[in-house]
Amino acid sequence: MDDWKKVLAASITKPKDLAKHLGVDPKEVEAVVGPYPMRITPTVLATIKSKGDAIWKQVVPEAIELDDIDAPDDPLEEDTDSPVPHLVHRYPDRVLLMVTNQCPIYCRFCTRKRLVGKPGFLKKGELDRAVAYLREHTEVRDVILSGGDPLLLPDRLIERILKGLRSIPHLELIRFGTRVPGTLPQRITPELCDIVKRFHPIYMNLHFNHPDELTPEVKEACGRLADAGVPLGAQTVLLKGVNDDPEIMKRLMHQLLLARVKPYYLYQADLTKGTNHFRTTVETGLKIIQSLQGHTSGMAVPHFVIDAPGGGGKIPLLPNDYLLNLDENGAVLKNYENKTYHYPQPTSGNGRELPMVGAPASQDMCGAGAMDDY
Repeated sequence: MDDWKKVLAASITKPKDLAKHLGVDPKEVEAVVGPYPMRITPTVLATIKSKGDAIWKQVVPEAIELDDIDAPDDPLEEDTDSPVPHLVHRYPDRVLLMVTNQCPIYCRFCTRKRLVGKPGFLKKGELDRAVAYLREHTEVRDVILSGGDPLLLPDRLIERILKGLRSIPHLELIRFGTRVPGTLPQRITPELCDIVKRFHPIYMNLHFNHPDELTPEVKEACGRLADAGVPLGAQTVLLKGVNDDPEIMKRLMHQLLLARVKPYYLYQADLTKGTNHFRTTVETGLKIIQSLQGHTSGMAVPHFVIDAPGGGGKIPLLPNDYLLNLDENGAVLKNYENKTYHYPQPTSGNGRELPMVGAPASQDMCGAGAMDDY
């Protein structure tokens, strides 16, 4: 057995084992893990410092999950946008391919709480159907592998999926959505990195919610992926009692950049059944973005988005006091220091604006062919 599989096998999945390590009431946990499974890897367990801390809240089952019965199982209506099994086609040029229901840990706030933890993975016949669909839909240029966590698949299955996708001529990008580097860093082996390098361009969106998750071991795993030529982004979910604090969020973003991971999305928590005790107000997220903007590197500021209930897709939000007014004369803007500035609109009249990117150059432009060198 591979080393990472041995580490995964040592994870806590049973209430009695959780009680031994963390002193919880196993009977309370048993009631929750029936409908909503538990798995806590040794890496994650080692980062829990005290009962109810930021890591604890993300992975330890709590009875409150069972009180949330009115919210939907599938708030984003992914099943509605699934033309073939395991594939979600919501946006024009990209699709989501869910290749497994297994995860290294089972986040208590998971959007796919209805699915994760079930056995199985994408079988060959199901992969063939997905590839056939993508061949017919030439508008698709980007596939996101998700689940569950695609990096929990064995190397041979990851290779099979990547080979199948790379047989599609119009497919340009392949992305992984994964929490493995932060929860099971042993999985990022030289063999896995070698496979990934053969199918570039490959991108990975990792998942981190708190700076304590970025241990030296985790940063090393991220470094191995970066050294394999994989651009790394981070998705963060805004969670009550975990990271709904500007200073915690700033520390997280700084640690991500040190690990060579670019902050990408900050998600408002979804309306998923069993998870609503994690939700914050939308204003909380806006204030966090405002606390970052201008006070740290622009690279450290993620996009704050709400994945709209009912399948509306990701909608970005910014604090509304940056743009104070906009009319034909110009924009009145306020910066991070609360100083106000005016940016004038271009004049109409006799003035001539530069051509839009992609617009054909006019014949009277001097040296019309000179831009070919760029």
